[in-house]
Amino acid sequence: MAITLRQRQVHLDFHTSAHIPDVGADFDAAAFAAEMQRAHVNSVTVFAKCHHGHLYYQTDHPARHPGLKQGLDLTGAQVEALHAAGIRAPIYISVLFDEYVANTYPEWIARNMDGSNVGAQPLQAGWRVMDMISPYQDYLAEQTQEILERFKPVDGVFFDICFDVDNFSRDALAAMLKKGVNPEDAAARAQFAHEVTLAYMKRFQKLVHASAPQASVYFNSRPLAGLPQDLRYMTHVEIEALPTGGWGYMYFPKNVRYARTFGKPYMGMTARFHKSWADFGGLKPHAALKYEVCQMMAHGAQCSIGDQLHPRGRLDAAAYDLIGSVYEYAEACEPWTQGAKPATQIGLFMAGGGEYRETPGGTNDGATRMLTQLRHQFDVVTAATSFSPYQVLILPDSITVDDALAAKLRDFLAVGGRLLLSGASGLDASGQPTLPEMGVTVQGASPFQTTYIRFGDAVGANVARTDHVMYERGWRMLPADGATALAKVVEPYFDRNYLHFSSHCQTPPLKQASKYAAAVRNGQVITIAYPIFQAYGTHANLPYRQLVQNCLDLLMPDKLVDVRGPSTMEVTVMHKSRRPTQSQQTIVHLLSFSAERRTDVLDMVEDIIPLHDVALSVRAEAAPRSVLLAPSKVELPFEHRDGRVYVTVPLVEGHQMVVIE
Repeated sequence: MAITLRQRQVHLDFHTSAHIPDVGADFDAAAFAAEMQRAHVNSVTVFAKCHHGHLYYQTDHPARHPGLKQGLDLTGAQVEALHAAGIRAPIYISVLFDEYVANTYPEWIARNMDGSNVGAQPLQAGWRVMDMISPYQDYLAEQTQEILERFKPVDGVFFDICFDVDNFSRDALAAMLKKGVNPEDAAARAQFAHEVTLAYMKRFQKLVHASAPQASVYFNSRPLAGLPQDLRYMTHVEIEALPTGGWGYMYFPKNVRYARTFGKPYMGMTARFHKSWADFGGLKPHAALKYEVCQMMAHGAQCSIGDQLHPRGRLDAAAYDLIGSVYEYAEACEPWTQGAKPATQIGLFMAGGGEYRETPGGTNDGATRMLTQLRHQFDVVTAATSFSPYQVLILPDSITVDDALAAKLRDFLAVGGRLLLSGASGLDASGQPTLPEMGVTVQGASPFQTTYIRFGDAVGANVARTDHVMYERGWRMLPADGATALAKVVEPYFDRNYLHFSSHCQTPPLKQASKYAAAVRNGQVITIAYPIFQAYGTHANLPYRQLVQNCLDLLMPDKLVDVRGPSTMEVTVMHKSRRPTQSQQTIVHLLSFSAERRTDVLDMVEDIIPLHDVALSVRAEAAPRSVLLAPSKVELPFEHRDGRVYVTVPLVEGHQMVVIE
């Protein structure tokens, strides 16, 4: 079912302890809606049930918050006031966290193998995880049904905390044994837990759409790698990614490039907090929130900013000053962001990962960071993705190529596609190529942890003429007949260990290059012998990025967009059809924000440093009618030659759109 999300959403938490007595005491429905309007908000996810397990609407259910003002239907008053102001109001329901139930029915808590709680332990402040195989699932379904009837037809339901649970409760063990699942088999348990989650997602999605067929439905806290299955039960994707809350600044741009390939609406979610959820009194800098929202728009996503309402029910005016200042700008951008679709040239395979909160660093982060810094336009893909939109596919570091994928890659090559592989990608368990088109023979993994790369002329542009250290172990590859070595491996005298070491770090290189290739080209395929993307994600060594850039220049010389500016500048290209003429706009987003590591765990964006006279060129076969800046609509002089549009952008102050009509 197709739904339309709105661009300027607030996700409003309200996880409120039973020990707080004056819940909703200061709530004013008219003031609540007026504050949202003042902040240019057009959708608010409001709460019906929180992690504490309490309900905030008019109900006889004993889980109604004991401190909620007598007679106050807090959820209903919010929905009514928002609707009167033309603001959408999907409803929030907590799933696996329910402290009221954990205290009332402790037998419904999921259990670890040792019998302890899944989640918070005794004497810990935190959430215990409920068992969806126990009667708790029916309990939750009854609450959900009441909410759907009370607010029929709901705009949507946001089900939160829906991860798979490795569960050894009495009910879970009985269900596994009944189904023939061996509880001692970790893989079988994981599959069983996944099936439990998919089953209740299906159940609750049916509940919602039986009551409100037009409603949005989303199950949060799911690993995004599971989208191919999960999207059967969800109308859209919301990518929760608080950069200072543990997700980091690479999580959203990495995962949005995957989420957008499914053809469903998608939304980014950050928050106004300095750190993470419920950081009362914590406001992030304006520059940071603007960056996060502009990054969402630049990738074609709708925007959501998280907040938490004070228990007394009054919104923090300073928080909505901040949100409003950013959403006012987002609203001005909507004529160019709404309905725009990404323009891409490269499909980047997902190297494992895709967890709900993937650890920063490694192959996926390194590849996303590298290609973003190189201003390439790319999606994140899997073997199930259609390859037809792409000119180049990148298989980073560890992509297994089975017979089915090999056939699909050969079809891609047959119609002019190009491949870039690295590390163990395309190698079988014994280290031998499964794709002959790679044009390499492999003599096993290198015996040296640290070696050196000597760049050849074909990939030597903008690289210092020296042997560049490679900190990660590679493969001993040789070009097959007809293939060419683009760079050579220089091995050290010996590996550093307790038997022999030299100076403080790695052993220096030998004088002569080895016979092994660091990179091999075989026609439309280039193979790099190292896990180059993991190495870049871990070490950020510039020559690694330059090697990939120069290889991509060989495979795809006509890059979609080229910008002269610092590597911190992010560039995305979107296309949009204008009605009623159906003329095509190309919208180039330039983002110039720099996240600085301010503590051992926090990257912060505090300042916007303007950039002047930024040279930009974009591939365009026909000369455009005009080039203008948006949202200001200032026209720019331009040149069109050799199939490209050339323009100089006078000023980029954080975010600038360049619209080629």
